[in-house]
Amino acid sequence: MKALILAAGEGLRCRPLTLTRSKVMLPVANRPILEYIIRSLEQNDLTEIILVVGYKKERIMDYFGNGKDFGINISYIEQEAQLGTAHAIKLAEPMVNEKFLVLNGDNIIDGQTIRDLIKGASGDVTLLTVTREHTTGYGVILLDKGRVSKIVEKPRDKISRLVNTGIYMFSSSIFDEIDRTPISETGEYAITDTIQRIIDKGANVTNITTKGTWFDAVHSWDLLKANSIMLGKFEGMNTTGSIEKGAVIIGDVDIGDNSVIRSGSYIVGPVIIGKNCNIGPNATILPSTSVGDNCTINSFTEIENSIIMNDVRIGAGSYIQNSIIGSNNIIGPHFISEMGKDLKIEMKGILHTADELGTVIGDNNIIGPSVLVKAGKMIATGCAIDPGVRVTKDIPPNSTVL
Repeated sequence: MKALILAAGEGLRCRPLTLTRSKVMLPVANRPILEYIIRSLEQNDLTEIILVVGYKKERIMDYFGNGKDFGINISYIEQEAQLGTAHAIKLAEPMVNEKFLVLNGDNIIDGQTIRDLIKGASGDVTLLTVTREHTTGYGVILLDKGRVSKIVEKPRDKISRLVNTGIYMFSSSIFDEIDRTPISETGEYAITDTIQRIIDKGANVTNITTKGTWFDAVHSWDLLKANSIMLGKFEGMNTTGSIEKGAVIIGDVDIGDNSVIRSGSYIVGPVIIGKNCNIGPNATILPSTSVGDNCTINSFTEIENSIIMNDVRIGAGSYIQNSIIGSNNIIGPHFISEMGKDLKIEMKGILHTADELGTVIGDNNIIGPSVLVKAGKMIATGCAIDPGVRVTKDIPPNSTVL
């Protein structure tokens, strides 16, 4: 059986992080989201994988290659125009002639999630669902005598607790049904519309509800929760780096090759630190924090519940909480990210709510000493921010802030 992974989208609601990478390549516990899907498939002996790529496809292809390093075989299809999920699936028709899985590339799953679908699949189409108390923003399904009777996209009222994960098992007959699917009001060909047509014809469409891991990081700040969940799966301490005398390590902490934890530093897991990092002396890293490769965190800096991507330098005396720092950032000493709760964040004229957030910073910025970023304000990419600046509004790409 082959697996088709849809990984062509940008992830507009995860900007500014997706200005330089697609959403599927955003790191959680120092692995791209897409890697969790690929490893979950490999654990279930699904080794023939087709990736539908588009936006920033080179980063995906460079990282995963032909799949050999992951124990699988990867083929690529490019979706040049983003015309919806049904259109993306249709592109794979020449490569599929049997039952196959379809997955979204921007959801975090585990091996149990895939096992549940394979074990329980039946009928013409099988949808994988999860049970959630809060379903706002998700598509849900309705059942009638054990069969799926309706797929409802983002209902305003709470009509079901069964959330459609966007993971399906199809037969190759789905391609003919896609051909008959009209374009939606949003200008795309949606696979949920195709499935609803199959339901309306009286076909047997079923669902399997999984208790495995399924997490959809809709916004950039949702990555913090995903990061905490995946770090929470760590067991024990694994280090191939070095820990100087006087450093204190508590709990589940993973330290990569050639990384050094300097004297007086204090790290409380779950925490992951990548390769070639220099931490401290006297730095503090608190739970649910991931630090990428080639990072320097200087003395008397404290970081908690945050994602620090690769090639980041953070100056002494800084305080970072509930924040995401993109790659290749140079941050001067005494940097502070304020943290707020129930923040209203505007994107494209629509207000979204972040339960808890410090800041989100894109790639390739230079931030001077003694900069303070107000809670929920974001810095895009390629910016230069002078010393002593208070960032009180979002900073667009390639800005100079005096």
